Amino acid sequence: MSNVVIVEAVRSAVGKRRGGLSKHLASDLFADVLAGLVTRAGIDSGVVDQVTGGCVSQVGPQSGNVTRTAWLTAGLAERTAGSTVHAQCGSSQQAFTLAYGLVAGGVAEVAVTGGVETMSQVPMGSSALPELGPGRTRRYEERYEITSQFEAADRIAEAWGISREQLEEFAVLSQARAATAIAEGRFTSQIVPVEAPVADEDGTIVGSRIIDTDEGPRPTTPEGLAGLRVNQQDRPGALHTAGTSSQIADGASALLLMTEERAAQLGLTPRARIVDSFMTGSDPVMLLTGPIPATRGILERTGLTLDDIDVVEINEAFASVVLAWQQELKADLSKVNVNGGAIALGHPLGATGGVLLTKTLNELERTQGRYGLVTMCVGGGMGTGTIIERL
Repeated sequence: MSNVVIVEAVRSAVGKRRGGLSKHLASDLFADVLAGLVTRAGIDSGVVDQVTGGCVSQVGPQSGNVTRTAWLTAGLAERTAGSTVHAQCGSSQQAFTLAYGLVAGGVAEVAVTGGVETMSQVPMGSSALPELGPGRTRRYEERYEITSQFEAADRIAEAWGISREQLEEFAVLSQARAATAIAEGRFTSQIVPVEAPVADEDGTIVGSRIIDTDEGPRPTTPEGLAGLRVNQQDRPGALHTAGTSSQIADGASALLLMTEERAAQLGLTPRARIVDSFMTGSDPVMLLTGPIPATRGILERTGLTLDDIDVVEINEAFASVVLAWQQELKADLSKVNVNGGAIALGHPLGATGGVLLTKTLNELERTQGRYGLVTMCVGGGMGTGTIIERL
């Protein structure tokens, strides 16, 4: 297979729920980020063969192949095919893996990938329509207990002996790291500023403003977190709260992939090489343990060890996901989510994988590291793993 490289990677700022991006339609937001990617790369969009995008709740403003819609909304080339991927929280990382495979396998020479989710407008679970029937039938229930993400997060904490105090200590760290990253401008170059609509109290659009800074981080103390009620109030011994869970958010991400040979033909300088990328299944009852087998799998596939990895981005769906993964892999937290994660910055479902990849690439460049790992837990019991090498 051909070496596949990342030439450019960008994202929007991540907007908090009911925040600066909450009135920006998904196709328009994704269009802004895709246009920003093409402009920064300095390419003619017609050289792109395919664009793949992640999106979880594909209804309403996110329906009808939002990736293709966004590409055309941005005024980009009609010849470029587009497809939208749904793999729960791993949607845009799986879209990335598919784009990587298209280029590596010779199906496409140039591909764009990323994702979008505007959770303020299309709430999580919107695509589940009870009047059409259940997503998981009695036959499924005969094989597996159905658990929610909230139940799974608390079960993971219990199984790995993680206390509420440890969860909250990690959440404080995430918030502090994100605040530092923003204050030092670490995200500035990776964010495409977006002109988003502004509405009055009646919901009428009255103007616009530029959103160019992540909105999620907030001052957080152990004392403040200790006073929050748990997510599962009817569950004895529940541990997670809103403060130790990822934030509902709005955002989009985009990356430009191609073969090394095509980059040379176009006069472009690659920023990173994709070492490998894949998705694996995991326990569908514990639900959120996927990063453990995904990390082990990607390291085995590449012949690397965790000691070789300079930057790790693991999605902070819940604090227990990261801390259980740390225990199992004996990971050094000083290399993990060094600029804060979803607890502080938010988790715009279908866009997060691309956001994490973009953050990883930029942090490798900032610190002159070599290898970066991105891994996420995925609904349904799966995990994603990607390793990139800075060039």
